[in-house]
Amino acid sequence: MNKDMSSLIEQAAHRMAQLREAGVDIPQSPARAQPSPLTASAQPEPPPAVLSRRVEIDLVALASAGIVSPNAPRSQIADQFRVIKRPLIANAQGKGAAAVANGNLIVVTSALAGEGKTFTAINLAMSIATELDCTVMLVDADVSCPSVMRVLGLPAGPGLLDMVQDETLNMADLMLRTNIDKLTVLSSGTPHPRATELLASDAMTRLLDDMARRYPDRIIVFDSPPLLLATESQALASHMGQVVMVVQAEKTPQAKVMEALSTIESCPVKLMLLNQARTTATAGYGYGYSYGSEPQLA
Repeated sequence: MNKDMSSLIEQAAHRMAQLREAGVDIPQSPARAQPSPLTASAQPEPPPAVLSRRVEIDLVALASAGIVSPNAPRSQIADQFRVIKRPLIANAQGKGAAAVANGNLIVVTSALAGEGKTFTAINLAMSIATELDCTVMLVDADVSCPSVMRVLGLPAGPGLLDMVQDETLNMADLMLRTNIDKLTVLSSGTPHPRATELLASDAMTRLLDDMARRYPDRIIVFDSPPLLLATESQALASHMGQVVMVVQAEKTPQAKVMEALSTIESCPVKLMLLNQARTTATAGYGYGYSYGSEPQLA
């Protein structure tokens, strides 16, 4: 500090002392403001992690309806779905004969109503949920006549169609976690008069791409409307890597089967599943195997 500056400071201090002696109130220099506890606590906290709502599925009731239950004793229908799911899982995980784009997106459909597609979709999802290396989400995509939630005894609510209309919605907020560890469920959502256009839209494409890629270990099973009764099913199938087409034995005309197949020619993988096929060995019904005649849920 130079001599002139020191002299100025001394003069200023002497002047302030004179003013105080004369009774003039000289305010002290303000102290640095410190954050109050209230200000500190008002800082925004990071949002909590979103957890999907958890629901309970009545596994005893499902087992009585012939649906696979992960904790149920071994049964013929459970063994049949073990065979059915194996090539689907291989394709979904890139372990098939050739790579399948969006192989983890599987739609279950039929040519006509009443052939057992919903029964098949639920059983397939339940069976996949027993796998050690993958999880499964079951989506009720039969937007014109949804039944998955009813069969599972779960509440309907916002779901697939709502997410297509509003891309800001978080899937985790809408899908339901179940008491089956590796199974989640997504409802069809709020009915919409232009459901076909929604399912064929670019927004739907983006949604399915996100669903397919978000979790590499997740397989997504869609219960779709019948191919010949609703145009929504054809729009949905166009996005899928794999299609399982359920045909009820001795009921569906061959011409209808061929017509339905012609609507999904662009799908990379198509599997035909013959439901309630009679076997002469035991006079039972099954998916190419023998088991008691099951109630049809779709």
